[in-house]
Amino acid sequence: MSVYYTSLVAAILFGIAGQIALKSAAEGSATITAQFVNPLTIIGLAIYIVAALCYILALKKIPVSIAFPSVAASYAVVAVLAHLLWNEPLGWPQLAGIVLIGSGVLLIHQN
Repeated sequence: MSVYYTSLVAAILFGIAGQIALKSAAEGSATITAQFVNPLTIIGLAIYIVAALCYILALKKIPVSIAFPSVAASYAVVAVLAHLLWNEPLGWPQLAGIVLIGSGVLLIHQN
């Protein structure tokens, strides 16, 4: 795997981690002000910056028509993690969406 595809995978993984950190901050804060100054919010935003930097590197050689749809894989992973961590709903509609997202990402990567 080239450094650019490795960077794309890293961007996706950092994006997932950032989302989980932001949700954790939201769950652990009583007020909106507390949420904004929660260390997990700051960490989540910092992780998003790292994700963006990795994504920018990936765009050097990967067409945006492939890179951007690939990021959708993070939506499926976050949905599963949200179910496992916070017992958010994961019924048939969500599972069907995850399958469709996964199928779309795989199709985008076909040559």
